[in-house]
Amino acid sequence: MPRTTTYSQWIALPPQRLWAVLGDPARWPEWNPAVTSVRMHAAPGVGVTGDYLPRGRATEAIHGRFAKPFTLATFVPDRDITIEQPEPAGVMRLRWTLTPRDGGTELRQRLTFTGLTAPIARKVVGELLQADAHTGFARLARLAGLEPAADALTVVIAGGTGALGRSLAADLTCRGQRVRILTRRANPELPYEQYEWDGRTVGEWVAALRNSGPTAVVNLAGKLVDVRPTPRNIAELRDSRVDSTRALVTAAKGLDRPIDHWVQASTTAIWSDAGEIRCTETTPLPQPGLPQMTGVAEPWERAFEGANAAHSTILRTSIVLDPDAPALRMLVRLATLGLGGSVGSGRQWFSWIHRDDWLAIVRAALGLDPRVTLPGGIVVAATDFPVRNRELMTTLRRQVRRPWSPPTPAPALTLGAVFLRSDPALGLTGRHATSEVLRQAGFRFRFPTLDEALTDLLPTRSTR
Repeated sequence: MPRTTTYSQWIALPPQRLWAVLGDPARWPEWNPAVTSVRMHAAPGVGVTGDYLPRGRATEAIHGRFAKPFTLATFVPDRDITIEQPEPAGVMRLRWTLTPRDGGTELRQRLTFTGLTAPIARKVVGELLQADAHTGFARLARLAGLEPAADALTVVIAGGTGALGRSLAADLTCRGQRVRILTRRANPELPYEQYEWDGRTVGEWVAALRNSGPTAVVNLAGKLVDVRPTPRNIAELRDSRVDSTRALVTAAKGLDRPIDHWVQASTTAIWSDAGEIRCTETTPLPQPGLPQMTGVAEPWERAFEGANAAHSTILRTSIVLDPDAPALRMLVRLATLGLGGSVGSGRQWFSWIHRDDWLAIVRAALGLDPRVTLPGGIVVAATDFPVRNRELMTTLRRQVRRPWSPPTPAPALTLGAVFLRSDPALGLTGRHATSEVLRQAGFRFRFPTLDEALTDLLPTRSTR
């Protein structure tokens, strides 16, 4: 059965501008670095053939020698283009559609593999072509002529090369805002201004904060949490967040004027294992909490005190469901391998949010959504419908067509975490976290339930 992976992005340009790039397959390598070259055999149109090379020494050699030409199966100017590439015992279909929406265009990319070798082709070629798709859309928007207006918001993203940072940078760029990234090592393939910093000290990177127009900071910097909870690792988790926050706060104090909007990342794990407590923005922190949770998040938030900002938000984010992020990838992998049973008691709460809803909350916190005004202070980024672990795993199994998996006892998870160099508390603890602030502000989730979110994010079965 064919499976289709879909990515979409709103871009602040009319379809005709985007089509000037998208409608010329020869320009595909300009906005997707996974493609080395494209050669059309005639002017683009329905039925016209061409050849492309996917990036990578082995893939280029094999594809260049054995692959048959692709065909443009659909070609409707300003609206629709589909590439059909024959694969061994199957077909790859890559379709882009442009839909006018809200003063701009919704660009939708659908990638489908059919045939006996579809699972292999999807793993080898599919993951290559759709990797970091939203950054590709940002490149496309820039190539089509989208530039920030004179009064655009300049958003400085610390930690902008992580999964969430990349999604946010692409989304803001596609909406006509100006993005600058603070990173320990600049990546020349990213279509944004980049400033190198060490995440600890004030340096030349402060120039990123100096801007004649409105300026914002989104601080997402910090090491990934999926490590063994040793004292050394916990200290590194804490210091990577506290030091970078202090450096930003110190730098902002030296500016001529306050930062207009500041979104400071935090986590709902600040409540550690909250059991049956219903956590909202006003719920007190546990005393004491788990060292790798409250012990990291509480000093992280405290380091933000005194920030030179006209409007500031501490965003306590739950698990963000994003196909490009490690958390969802791990869960899907476990469910696909038949290891998607409930973990431990299965009663621990799982608070979550769809990537697009998280992006919408950040835009609102940056003052970019005229329909939603968020007050300053703490905001919980989580849907109104947390689920228990057993429901999470049942929903995942349903999405990947695994009717049953054995449960994972707590001791087995703890032992497995040792070999995986992971933290068993990530699976055995949980919290029921929702936002009163978002509800009162009138924020509406696009994907309020887990089924809706996973149906949108995971590959779906196609009818062709």
